[in-house]
Amino acid sequence: MKIKNTLIALAAPLLMNAQNVMTPETLWTLNKIGVSAVSPDQSSLIYSIGKTDLKTEKNNKKNYFFNIKNGDATNLDLGKKSIVQWDKNGVYAQEGDKIYLSKDAGKTWTDFYTLGEVDNVIISPDGKKIAFSKEVLVEKVMGKDKYSDVPKSTAHIYDDLNHRHWDRFNEGKYNHVFVVNISETADKAKDLLQGKPWDSPQRPSGGSEDFLWSPDSSQLLYVTKPLSGAAYAQSTNTDIFAYDLSSGTVKNLTESNKGYDVNPKFSPDGKYLSWQSMEREGFEADKNDVKIMDWKSGKTTNLTKAWDESVVGSVFWSQDSKDIYFTTAWKGTIQLFSLNPKNSKIQQVTKGDFDVTDIYAQNKNSLLVSRTDMNHNADLFSVDLKNGAMKQVTEINKDTYAKITPSKTELKMVKTTDGKEMGVWFIYPPNFDPAKKYPTLLYCQGGPQSALTQFFSVRWNFALMAANDYIVVAPNRRGMPGWGTKWNEDISKDWGGQPMRDYLAAADFAKTLPYVDGDRMGAVGASYGGYSVYMLAGIHENRFKTFIAHDGLFDMKSWFLTTEELWFAKWDLGGSPYDTPTPKSYTEFNPSNYVNKWNKPMMVIQGGIDYRVPYEQGQEAFQAAKLKGLKTKFLYFPNENHWVLHAQNGLVWQREFFEWLKETL
Repeated sequence: MKIKNTLIALAAPLLMNAQNVMTPETLWTLNKIGVSAVSPDQSSLIYSIGKTDLKTEKNNKKNYFFNIKNGDATNLDLGKKSIVQWDKNGVYAQEGDKIYLSKDAGKTWTDFYTLGEVDNVIISPDGKKIAFSKEVLVEKVMGKDKYSDVPKSTAHIYDDLNHRHWDRFNEGKYNHVFVVNISETADKAKDLLQGKPWDSPQRPSGGSEDFLWSPDSSQLLYVTKPLSGAAYAQSTNTDIFAYDLSSGTVKNLTESNKGYDVNPKFSPDGKYLSWQSMEREGFEADKNDVKIMDWKSGKTTNLTKAWDESVVGSVFWSQDSKDIYFTTAWKGTIQLFSLNPKNSKIQQVTKGDFDVTDIYAQNKNSLLVSRTDMNHNADLFSVDLKNGAMKQVTEINKDTYAKITPSKTELKMVKTTDGKEMGVWFIYPPNFDPAKKYPTLLYCQGGPQSALTQFFSVRWNFALMAANDYIVVAPNRRGMPGWGTKWNEDISKDWGGQPMRDYLAAADFAKTLPYVDGDRMGAVGASYGGYSVYMLAGIHENRFKTFIAHDGLFDMKSWFLTTEELWFAKWDLGGSPYDTPTPKSYTEFNPSNYVNKWNKPMMVIQGGIDYRVPYEQGQEAFQAAKLKGLKTKFLYFPNENHWVLHAQNGLVWQREFFEWLKETL
């Protein structure tokens, strides 16, 4: 089957007849696009369209070969194979323990190598070596590993921190990167971390982007944090290492920098290595710069040091190696920028109320990117590099969107209590009538330094909230990137101070608008947004009628003693609760200290395997509200971490969310 200019025919059928607004069911069953590989000359790519089956919660995918130049897409039957990479040697794919090679863009396949069950496979440019990762037992922390005569024991034995991270307990296994020549069998593969309790790829979400081959196939670069235990839990010092295959030596390329060093990429001509780097150890939201190294001389240059923003998105080398393109937060959106490595000149390429979320390929004077906005999931777009004009390339949900009335979004500038200008997104219900008064939700973003942009989410979905006849007010309060590095940093050690006043300023401004029902305003949010909800509940002076907090931080002392990435807690809270003097985070900025002033309904949502904001935070808040005599509800997901990843749980989340608002707002 050949499809011209996208996969319009694949749009999901609606689950409701005569539907004209977004629903939870429609949201969860939208088609989702994923780019698997791009051809070496960047003229073609392979991508998939996935759709969630609400009954099985499985993501059913179909694969396509896409000609970037003429916009033609054709079905590509990969069977159970998953694409590994596409280079000058052909397309590599993995199925089970086998690697296959196709010389005709996926039409026919031949056996290439048998590896065993491994992850994150990358083949060297010369096609003679393979790197991959797999879990290795390094420490015997499980009772059944330490004592062979008790194989049914479930005991965990720890004598150091970092015993749990994100949503899993450490069972003594670490991600290690391996290298093997294809002339040898897989059991000859060399473990580059050699028994060390380090992870590469990095947990919890690192993948094959954490290691890459040098252009001449002589070295393998990999990212790891060379620390363990309590030192790991308190440091962000991630480094890029280079392993020389001929000598067997390892060199730390970023040893002098004590913050994050990640996402290494070679320029197409092989002369430069780029990566993203943060300077200060322990500050996970530090200014993110783009650095390059002259691969021959080893000279390193920070290309964005003088720029008053942080590069928090994708980084992409032009085909001629003369330019770097990147995406980053900018004034409540994510935009595409160009960077000249010779003079560090930065230019904005795109403008508009949308997010440019990734960069995939260059076709002469255009880039192929993905783009979202608050009404639309990701699709592929072509960007004209001369004028920034964007042309839509795929429309994977066209039929569905055609039956849904979109919400209008508007960025308003609001004066804060200290005289600053703050960008605040207003999202209006479909068929908005300015003559009516609407109940309104103040949305509190998490992070606390994550950007609030034109994102599209299956959980905090503004189009869905607006479709339920709410106006959404989403402030870019202190702490968010895209408004200068000082604005981004000013939240650290001041969680309950000016950021709360920013929220209240946005709420007070909204109440002056004729279409906002000032007597029917709620506050909602997750993570730091959940913390914000708990704080606002104690200081709001009757501005809000109801509250919803998901995985929010309720008691800062107990949170510090139960969370896992302590570098974040120590930096942003200003220290531990045992420091002298005690940081304000544990006194003046501690939501649990304001429960005596809680006076409105409180809904608490909590994931059972969230070790960033552990279960007890939600339990404490729920119990405090209940004992206070408030109307309250506890929505608990035993198998969810800091997110909600299971489709049916997601539907329950949305239904309970809107049921609570209907009852209390």
